[in-house]
Amino acid sequence: MNPASRSGPLLGLRVVEFAGIGPGPFACMLLSDMGADVVTIDRPGKKLGERHNLTGRGRSVVPADLKDADAREQVYQLLEKADVLIEGFRPGVMERLGFGPEAVLARNPRIVYGRMTGWGQEGPLAQAAGHDLNYIAITGALHAIGPKDGAPVPPLNLIGDYGGGSLYLIVGVLAALREAGRSGRGQVVDAAMSDGAASLMTNFVSQQLRGVFSERRGSNLLDGGAPYYRVYETADGEHVTLGAIEPQFFAEFCERVGVPSELHGAQHDRAQWPRLHEEFARIFKRRTQADWAQALEGTDVCFAPVLALSQAQGHPHNVARRTFVDVDGITQPAPAPRFSRTPSRIQGPAPKEPTPASDVLGRWQ
Repeated sequence: MNPASRSGPLLGLRVVEFAGIGPGPFACMLLSDMGADVVTIDRPGKKLGERHNLTGRGRSVVPADLKDADAREQVYQLLEKADVLIEGFRPGVMERLGFGPEAVLARNPRIVYGRMTGWGQEGPLAQAAGHDLNYIAITGALHAIGPKDGAPVPPLNLIGDYGGGSLYLIVGVLAALREAGRSGRGQVVDAAMSDGAASLMTNFVSQQLRGVFSERRGSNLLDGGAPYYRVYETADGEHVTLGAIEPQFFAEFCERVGVPSELHGAQHDRAQWPRLHEEFARIFKRRTQADWAQALEGTDVCFAPVLALSQAQGHPHNVARRTFVDVDGITQPAPAPRFSRTPSRIQGPAPKEPTPASDVLGRWQ
C-alpha cells in the first residue's frame, strides 16, 4: 500500500520486525492495521505472495543476509530511523546476530525494543524450546480449562501466543513509546507468554483467595460447572451457549423456555445444579440450533449459537458491523478495536514482492 493512503491512530509509527512465527507477526499485523509502517527483515529468497497469509498483511518485506556486512549496515540504517523493533527469537540470538538491545540502542537511543518469547529473557526455562501449550501449563490457566472428569483441553493457542503474548507485547511497546516521548529514551520490553498468561489469570487468583474458586475443573462459575453458564447440545447435534449469570437474566431464561417453577429459585443452590443442568440439557435438545437462535437471540437471556469459522462470517451481527472484510478476494477479520476519528485499515495483503531497503529509507527520510 502507498504510505500516503495509510490510516489509523499509529500513522507515522515506524516498526522494524525481524521475521518470526506466531505472536510476533500477529502483533505486527495489529500495529499495521492501526496505521504503523511495518517493515519485516527476512532472509533472502523467502517465498512471498501467499494469499492466505493474513497475519503477514499490511507490511513491506526487506530481504537481508545478516551475515553480510553491507546488508547488516542497511538494517542498522533502518533501525536508526525506526521507533520500534520487534523480535521473537530465543534469548541471546539477536545478540549473536549483532542486533541485541545494547548495540541497537547505541545507534538509536530512543527505540523501543520489543522482545517476544515463551519463557522470558531469563529464568531456568529461558533457553528451552516450547509452544503455547507449555507456556500456559505452568500458569494455572491450562489446568483450569476442560471437562469435570477429563484432562485439560488445549484452548487453541489463544491464551499463550496471542492473549498473553501478542497483546501484552503491544501494551508494553505502546507504554514504552509514551514514556520515550517524555524522556527521549527507549527501553527493552520483555514480553513472555508465560508472564502474560499468568496475568490473564488475575481474576481467578482473586477468586481463589476469596475461597470461591475450586481447582477441580467443571465446578466453577465460568468453567462449565454452573448450569446457567455453559454449552448445550441442540436437537440437530449443534450447540448453543447460555450465559444467564445475573438473576434477572436467569429468571428471563426460565420464563422463556419453560423451566419448571420449582427450579426458578435454584440458581445459586449448588445442590440443585445437577438437576438444573439435566433440565436445561433436556430443554435445549427439543429444538434445533436455528430454532433456538430465532427464539432467544437478541434477548436478555444471554444466548448465542456456537458457529464454526465458516459460519461466523454470515452471522447478521458480524455482517452489520463488517467484522469480516474482503481484501483482494480474501475474506478475513477486520481490524479491531475501532476508532471514531482515526479508523484502522488493513493496509494491504501480505506482500508479493520484496522491497529494497533503499526504498524504505527513502520514505523514512
